[in-house]
Amino acid sequence: MVFGRGRKAKKQEAAEPEEIREGIAADSADGATEASGRSVTGPFDVSEISSRDGYVDLGALLIAPRDGLQLRLEVEEATQRVVAVTMDLDGSSLQLQAFAAPRSEGLWDEIREQIGQSVGSQGGQVEEIQGGFGTELVAKLPSGASDGSQGYRVARFIGVDGPRWFLRGVFGGEAALNRDAAAGLEELFRRIVVIRGDNPMPPRDLLQLRLPKDAAGPAPQGNPEFQQPERGPEITQIG
Repeated sequence: MVFGRGRKAKKQEAAEPEEIREGIAADSADGATEASGRSVTGPFDVSEISSRDGYVDLGALLIAPRDGLQLRLEVEEATQRVVAVTMDLDGSSLQLQAFAAPRSEGLWDEIREQIGQSVGSQGGQVEEIQGGFGTELVAKLPSGASDGSQGYRVARFIGVDGPRWFLRGVFGGEAALNRDAAAGLEELFRRIVVIRGDNPMPPRDLLQLRLPKDAAGPAPQGNPEFQQPERGPEITQIG
């Protein structure tokens, strides 16, 4: 697994809504869920694991390593804080952001509505589908191609409400269109561990991400290689 520099997300040609539904609509029996909508098979709260050993520690998120996986930290230009981490695997991507959430209610229903409004204001379209993580959102956003023609890029949003946290994922590339292509990233998403912390935080505040503590030194054999993070893809700003 390699920890690399951020880069602009590739532009994705649009698929018709019916093609998207056929490609990524999941069987409703794929996994049992709690009343909150969180799958009992993950992602997990840190209180639900017995050890942090073997994970890549990014502060608020623990990531399970996998052969071929590349990680990119994405930085907000104005503040230079890390605002997201993106997992690249087999030509597709999954961007992750974790937020503080109220103790008594989730954020995903409200955030989906706001994503839809944001995409609509940009001339795009959204469609809700049912997947392995509950209600998902497929967004088609206008995007100019390199040859000057007008096309679309497609992103698939998933959200998980946990205990006092909310985790959002955004699939890009083939994984946004095809369930089979997303399988590896979905498995990694289920293995993510969220560390909310005990400090009071307003709902929707980003949980703090950071470079791993050993990023500045030589990486032991088998561990990721680390480089300084850079500005990440624009999809971070949606929703």
